[in-house]
Order: sequence, then C-alpha cells, then structure tokens
Amino acid sequence: MVDKILKQHNDFFRTGATKNLDFRLQKLRELQEGINRFESEIVKALGKDLGRPATESYTSEIFIVLQELKLAIKKLKKWAKPVRVKTPLLLQPGRSFTIDEPYGVVLIIGPWNYPFQLLITPLIGAIAAGNCAVIKPSEFAPNTARVIADLIADVARQEHARTVLGGVETAQSLLDKNFDYIFFTGGTSVGRKIMKSAAANLTPVTLELGGKCPCIVHEDADIETAARRITWGKFFNAGQTCMAPDYVYAHRQIKGVLVSEIKNCIEDFYGDDPSESPDYGRIVNEKHFDRLLSLFDLKKDISMAYNRETRFIAPTVLDDISIDDKIMQEEIFGPILPVLEFGETSDVVSAVNIPAKPLHIYLFTKSRSAMNQVIQSTSSGGVTINDVLIQSASSRLPFGGVGESGMGRYRGKSSFETFSNQKSIMKRWNCPDWSLRYPPYKKGLNFLRKFFT
Repeated sequence: MVDKILKQHNDFFRTGATKNLDFRLQKLRELQEGINRFESEIVKALGKDLGRPATESYTSEIFIVLQELKLAIKKLKKWAKPVRVKTPLLLQPGRSFTIDEPYGVVLIIGPWNYPFQLLITPLIGAIAAGNCAVIKPSEFAPNTARVIADLIADVARQEHARTVLGGVETAQSLLDKNFDYIFFTGGTSVGRKIMKSAAANLTPVTLELGGKCPCIVHEDADIETAARRITWGKFFNAGQTCMAPDYVYAHRQIKGVLVSEIKNCIEDFYGDDPSESPDYGRIVNEKHFDRLLSLFDLKKDISMAYNRETRFIAPTVLDDISIDDKIMQEEIFGPILPVLEFGETSDVVSAVNIPAKPLHIYLFTKSRSAMNQVIQSTSSGGVTINDVLIQSASSRLPFGGVGESGMGRYRGKSSFETFSNQKSIMKRWNCPDWSLRYPPYKKGLNFLRKFFT
C-alpha cells in the first residue's frame, strides 16, 4: 500500500503542478475553509481523546493553525521570490541568486498531545513550499486522527496530500520508504529511531522533540503574576505540553511564597476538586498515566489525588524535591510540578546547563543582568521572559529545539524554508572569457596573488 501511495505522489509531483504558486495558494485557502467547516468536529475529537476543554482546544490548536494559514497565504509570493546575492569581482560579469524549490514528497508524523496543530502546521509549510505530503497522525489520539483524515480527504487531491492511519507498524513501513523529507514531532527516544531510519536513505529530517524545560523565578519577580502564568502553563492540557515548565527553580527568598501562590492559583482555576472542573483535562491513556505515577514513591507523604479509571491526576506541586530524585531524571509531561531552590543566578545557570539542552527556558525577573546571563550562558531552543507557553502563539518566531530537544525550525516563514531546498543559481556571460583560468597557467597564479592581495 505504501509503495502505491508513494508512486502516486511522486508521479503527481513530477507533473510540476505543485510548484505553481496559484496552485499552492488555492490549496492553502481550501485547507483554511475546510478547518472552519470541521471546527466543531475537531474540538469534539480533542475532547474525547484528551478530555480537553473546548477553549484550550480552540486556542492551542485551531487558532494557531488558522494564524499560520493566514500568514502563509499573505506572504507566500514574497517568500517564494528569488533572492539576489552579490557576485564576487573574480566572477564578474555574472549574476547570482537563490531560489527555493520543494523537496518532493514529504512525510509528516504527528504526536498525540496536540494532535491537530502539530500535524497540520508543518503540513501548511510543506504545501506552501510546493511539496506533496503524506501525514501520519498519532494512534493515541484516534478520534482526532479520524477527523484529520476526513478533513484532508475533503480538501485535498489524494495524490497531493493524504492521511495514513495506523500504529507503530504503519509508521515503520512509511519510514522504510524513500521520502524526500521527514518531519517528526514526538519524544527523544522515538526521534532517534526516526533519524536512524532516515539515515538509511540519506533523507533530511526535522525533529521536534521535548525535554525538561526549566522555569527560573528570580527574587525580584512579580510573584503573583509568575504564579498565575506558571500554573496556567504547567497544567494546560493536564501538563502534556512539550514546552510546559517541567520544573521550577525559585530563589530561596521567595520559594515559599511562590509555592503558596501556585497552590492558591490551582484552587482558583480548578476549584476544590479539579476532577469536577470542566476546565481541566485528562491523561491521554493508561500507559502514560502509569508512567507518571512511577516517577516517584507514592508511599511517601505526597498529597496527590488521582484516579486510574478516569485517567485523572490532580495538579500537584512538589516542593521537597532534590535534583537527584527520579522525577528530575526525565521529562515529566504531566500535571506534576517540582519546585527547587537556588541562591545565585550563576548556580541555576550551571544546573540548567548540566542536563540535555531544553526546548525552552522560562525566566521571571525584572533584572536586565539576570535576563542577559540566562540568555547568553545557556543553550536552548528559545527563552521567554516573564511568561510561559505564550511564545508558541507567534508565527513570526521560529520554533524548534537544539541537541536532544530537536533539530530544525518551523512556524511561519521558517516552515516554508524547512520544506524548501535553497538552490544556488549563477548566470554568466560568454564575454570576456579570461585566458588566465585555463592551462597552461604560467603567469596566472602570480597575477591572481597581486590582484587579491
């Protein structure tokens, strides 16, 4: 089946139809119209898969995708223009420029935590760049996957863009084929397998992975605002967000107050019993639920409410945690927030740099020197000052990780660039045709040395 799909896509790509800018714009507009038609179905499916409130589903999935489409439709003709570059004096007379050409047939594999947005956003870039695409939704969000399949079938020619449903075996059968580009969003362990499969065919990849995103709260921070924003960002989608603050480093002078404020915010947001709140999500499946519980010893005095049958884990703050505890050894990806303390900014910078490079770092402070120190002395996919998650709403900021948190960038123009091969073009004239370039060289080398020194 995969061989047949790939042949259909390759045959269609070779017709050149997808390279036409009007064709690309038409397909982007059709996708935009289709998403508006399917909006209620998408929201319902996300609710079934993740127990997510409609407001969270719209803002984190549909809104972001529609913003991406709006920008791509508005800017595509500008992005696709040839870019003139200078031609060195030695190569004159001549003209140099670059053009962006599509790779061909691309494979996009999406995750389960934001199963619509993190699959459709890269698809927008692939279409804008002129590619054909095969998209593979996560089998752990089956309701959303089926809606995506219906949406794509409704708006796209199957030889241009299509959805392939299935589990691990289906994904591996796709990876075994010779696609022209692979875009994957998911965990680091699977990312390694994706890269290994891609290497067999020398296929270029973008890997959007995860990691433990630290949140640093300086002693001069606005504690009430920091607590509200950290609470919102950590427990949005029940903590199942790759960019969520994974843990907090709070200055020792304000740690106690911050923990107290975060607990107050949890009650303000979700009530006395978050399991009854319509604004709080659920863990995606039992496997992930059990993994979260395995991160620490439940026999200890840990005040955490949970229900395996409903896949509910209450928003939980842990403030008696050390860097050596099990929960600090891997990405949590759930509604559990460890809070550690620090004394000097240099100490926390060193601590943040020891694990793998994170996808994002959050810092709450009024100090310009603290901002500069964190930005300049750490390595991460990005840094946000005095807020969390909100940077993902900007299509103007490239999104991506570094090291174990990923490679490659997308969003907005970066999506177009990711799915484009930058081709270098040089145009030369027949005259003059300098004899110095041809053998026998004799005086050529001495002339060049004098000319360029």
